Amino acid sequence: MCAIPDESLSPDMQLYQDLLAGNKTFVKETVERDPLYFEKLAQGQTPPVLWIGCADSRVPANQITHTKPGEIFVHRNIANVVVHSDMNMLSVLDYAVNILEVQHVIVCGHYGCGGVIAALGNDENGIVDNWLRHIKDVYRLHARELNAITDQKQKTDRLVELNVIENVNNLTATSIVQKAWKKGKNLSVHGWVYTLNTGYIKDLKVSASNNHLVDAVFKFK
Repeated sequence: MCAIPDESLSPDMQLYQDLLAGNKTFVKETVERDPLYFEKLAQGQTPPVLWIGCADSRVPANQITHTKPGEIFVHRNIANVVVHSDMNMLSVLDYAVNILEVQHVIVCGHYGCGGVIAALGNDENGIVDNWLRHIKDVYRLHARELNAITDQKQKTDRLVELNVIENVNNLTATSIVQKAWKKGKNLSVHGWVYTLNTGYIKDLKVSASNNHLVDAVFKFK
């Protein structure tokens, strides 16, 4: 429930105040259901899953998997990209694997992804174009298949899937995941795509729990 509108506030400041009012409503309703909820939540986290997803506001990890706060450790960026030189992503991955000891890492894209759509085009979008280069590289790797698709939506959807698949591959090639498998840790990586207009998740069936299918050049001895 939003606060009673204050006519003296501009629309953008009213939105800001509504966010704070929404927080109070969230706390009130949560404590009514479970008086000790926040005390228990503050004791620490042991999530079994790391989610690497798109920053798109329509793809909230907990809501679409019907999980609670504390059950999924989350990293998000434009178009759910895994880059071996991205220290932000690597720091999250290292903490998740070696400190939280998650058992599953999921790369989740979504159909209708604005980053993928932009990567398919030739417009200048600013500094984000440098980030989108990673998706354009995915296109380059799969150009024969993608160029054969004449329907633009089907082409975009397929690039969304291929982007997830390639980023799962990138994830398995990181030193963090390679070392975890070398030590015998129980760790699996997966690739999913979320469908905005149905709410369902598609498992792309590219899961891996060891380095058997990783290209030899990326494997540790």
